[in-house]
Amino acid sequence: MNVTVMGAGNSGLAMATHLSKEGNHVTLWNRSKETIGKLLETHVIYCKGVIDGEVKIHLVTDDIGKAVENPDVILITTPANSHKEMAEQIAMHIKKETLIVLNPGRTFGALEFQENYEKYNQTFKQTIAETQTIIYTCRKTKEDAVNIIALKSDVLISTFDAKENEKIILRLPECLQKYFIPARSMIETSIGNVGMILHCAPLLLNTGWTENESNIYKYYYDGITPSVGRLIEKIDQERVLVSKELGLEVETTQEWMKRTYHVQGQSLYECIQNNEIYKSILAPGSINHRYIFEDVPCGLVPLEATGKKLGLEMKNTSLIIDLASSLTDVNFRKTGRNLSSRLDVSQNNDFRDLFQRRNE
Repeated sequence: MNVTVMGAGNSGLAMATHLSKEGNHVTLWNRSKETIGKLLETHVIYCKGVIDGEVKIHLVTDDIGKAVENPDVILITTPANSHKEMAEQIAMHIKKETLIVLNPGRTFGALEFQENYEKYNQTFKQTIAETQTIIYTCRKTKEDAVNIIALKSDVLISTFDAKENEKIILRLPECLQKYFIPARSMIETSIGNVGMILHCAPLLLNTGWTENESNIYKYYYDGITPSVGRLIEKIDQERVLVSKELGLEVETTQEWMKRTYHVQGQSLYECIQNNEIYKSILAPGSINHRYIFEDVPCGLVPLEATGKKLGLEMKNTSLIIDLASSLTDVNFRKTGRNLSSRLDVSQNNDFRDLFQRRNE
């Protein structure tokens, strides 16, 4: 299968390696040429972990035209705050209809992507889907190397009409299909976004430790203490309540962790501490990280806005957005997915109906 992987970060390298090793014809695209300088020369990714070896990639490029020349599927692994630009760039260069999957979409990613794609291309209609999370627990270790710690099971995926979700999975490369399950609705992938629960508050509440250049700490094991765990459970409760008001109650992050990583615990904190896969994951070295600059504007901001439109208080979610904005001097409510235009699923009946479609 001809697969284009967009983004050469943690997930992009992992996905390109996995797909290439399983015999797919992979094109790896990245916007910054400097980031992929070595890969442009060698086309080789060095992988260790649950997938191991030196893997040759068919094409590595920073040319968007070459990247979307003839894909059977486009898998986008870039941060969610780049989805708008990705939609515009793909729309201006693609000359065929295909499947585009956001890995993951975060909150309302597919909605934002479709809106911006259609501004620039009405000729080639695309099937757009989003996942709840990336299937890989991984870390990029060098420009051309990645450590794949684990592959997650039962990752939810959805397009706008949930009745098509099983067909969407069958359109993916065969080696990926077993890791996905069809969501009942895009509510489960968008409001089901657990990254905003696990990433934002813990990093912000550990800012002092994060910015201490003489110390390195384990992000999940050290950074999420019982008190931090209780706070993120409160944010999680607000997330679940938003989904309930939209018509489909999503699982809690604790339930997600039990299902995905097969761990046990009486609280989210206990599940995190019991997750052996998290033991090797170090904290970022700065709060200027995707845990904040992706997960706040593309996760917490649209969650808060939707909840408030539905008449919910959202006080714990708002607390973390305020803290992130104060610490970084960035108005995330202004720069993020703030329900402008068609993203306002609480007010736009057409999109609310799309959001609530389920398998019969």
